[in-house]
Amino acid sequence: MTQDVDRPGTPDRAAPADGDSRSRLDRNWDDLLQELRVAQTGVQLLTGLLLTVPFQARFPDLTTQQRLLYLVVVSLAVLATGLLISPVVLHRVLFRQNARDTLVAAGQRFALAGFAVLGLAVVGVITLIFDVVLGIGPALVAGVVAFVVFAALWALGPIAIRRAAADDEPAT
Repeated sequence: MTQDVDRPGTPDRAAPADGDSRSRLDRNWDDLLQELRVAQTGVQLLTGLLLTVPFQARFPDLTTQQRLLYLVVVSLAVLATGLLISPVVLHRVLFRQNARDTLVAAGQRFALAGFAVLGLAVVGVITLIFDVVLGIGPALVAGVVAFVVFAALWALGPIAIRRAAADDEPAT
């Protein structure tokens, strides 16, 4: 069993010495950056592709409802881009300020918010595509299915795994 040094409250997670704390924060920051690199590439590609849609020949054929959904989806993708890049900007602002704990905590919040908004953007894209191709009924079904899949994979599953891991910890 591996030890998660990020979860406080259990005896094996007592406050580490300053050197250990710094090492843990450095590892947490490095892990967060690696995760963000994967997400940033995807969200930037999605945003870039969405920004080209109005310049396509069929765009004028979209209904008012479809155009509004498109604008919501673009807004979500841009917001997700901003949230997922924010930890890097924050690092620049806090550089050499001995604020690694603040940086890691804020980066975690930006990342989670960015992933949530990215999931909503993808749900919106699926809904829009199904609406254009098959109509509003299938679009709503596809949107709900996509939402449930993202909620299960990105929220419910990880929460359940985290709780199971916490339950597996030996009691002292």
